Amino acid sequence: MPTLRFRLNGVETEIDADPDTPLLTALRGPLGLTGSHFGCGSGECGACMVLVDDHALMSCDTPLWSVAGKTITTVEGLGTEQQPHALQRAFIAGQAMQCGYCLSGIMMSAAALLKRNTDPTSAEVKAALDRNLCRCGSHNRMVRAVLRAAAEMRAS
Repeated sequence: MPTLRFRLNGVETEIDADPDTPLLTALRGPLGLTGSHFGCGSGECGACMVLVDDHALMSCDTPLWSVAGKTITTVEGLGTEQQPHALQRAFIAGQAMQCGYCLSGIMMSAAALLKRNTDPTSAEVKAALDRNLCRCGSHNRMVRAVLRAAAEMRAS
């Protein structure tokens, strides 16, 4: 098997795997990062969303060969327990989650938005989260949390 290289959560990473292996399978398996979840398996629900070169991407249907040489950020790389990302703080403060299954994907979609737009409108947040399915009905709180995080990031 070939060795594939990429930067994962700030660390140069190598993995010996079939190049057609889905990124999500590698993340949750040999790389041991379980924050991204398997939902639909066809890139429709967003539970597996990660950042690839700062763009939100469904990892369940992204082959490893396509991320070779790129920078990947998972929810584990967004912040730490000691220094959570503004999004993580805002989601906790706003109680913007219930079951949490979709949450990592939603945070990664929001992180991609905030990298390109530091002052989004409510409509822009809703559009950015449109590819993420959530069955719990926390959407309004999630939108408010993203706006709160954006404000915090602009202030710092």
